[in-house]
Amino acid sequence: MEQRNCIRIAIQKSGRLSEKSLSLIQDCGIDYSAGSRVLKAMADNFPMEFLFLRDDDIPEYVHDGIADIGIVGKNEVDEKGYPVDIIRDLGFSKCRLSVAVPNTETYSGTAYLQGRSIATSYPNILKTCLDERGIEADVHVVSGSVEIAPTIGLADAVFDIVSTGSTLVSNGLQEVETLYKSSAVLIARQGIEDTAPEKYKIIQKLLVRIDAVMRARHYKYILFNLPKEHIEEVSRIIPGMKSPTVTPLYKEGWISVQTVVKEDDFWEVLEALQSLGAQGILVTSIEKMTR
Repeated sequence: MEQRNCIRIAIQKSGRLSEKSLSLIQDCGIDYSAGSRVLKAMADNFPMEFLFLRDDDIPEYVHDGIADIGIVGKNEVDEKGYPVDIIRDLGFSKCRLSVAVPNTETYSGTAYLQGRSIATSYPNILKTCLDERGIEADVHVVSGSVEIAPTIGLADAVFDIVSTGSTLVSNGLQEVETLYKSSAVLIARQGIEDTAPEKYKIIQKLLVRIDAVMRARHYKYILFNLPKEHIEEVSRIIPGMKSPTVTPLYKEGWISVQTVVKEDDFWEVLEALQSLGAQGILVTSIEKMTR
């Protein structure tokens, strides 16, 4: 497989984002072989090469054309500021960037930050958030261990990624306001459809697979037995059910119904089906799903 006929995808080399990114790729039916120390790898059954990088390097590599696409947190895209195209919000690795202040302080909203000093590893995102709210503050850029800044007198508050909040608590801080939310996104080099049309075609093929995998995660496949006279009521209960598969059963007046239900609607639908006498309700996950 010649490299010029491949696309390069940049993925974080370790961590939860890396694991979920590679899981998505594998769910798309793309196989590869790579050890934990390998920084490059080729897919076995798809024209794609992997580059395993630090997450904060991915936007730059994609912008410079070293990689054609990349999976990275949106916070890294916005913080680095390199012009790239976000072509999919992948929905996983969600996080929030929040303001935290000492437990001894009473936070009165973003106005509290006016004129104060804030320590952060994300100065550009913080500045944007403050500008949107008309707040002027003194931003201290800190790489790592941001939570200690108020304790040592470096800053009045911190702005950092929060997951459980346990690190803040252990440092005598309280999370008081979320200013920014992020999740993993698929980014692409701007203008790749014009400068590298063959690679763009491969990216489109990849997107078909990604969309099928992501769509399936929001639905459940259900199979159940139902008194035949209730089929019209069921078609009104299940949103989007256009033409379910209906099979007559040996028992007179009963049918078997197969369809899909949105994950968010499932429990309400289940209760409604049971109220109509549905029996033997079988629920399974869906691997891939197209429109």
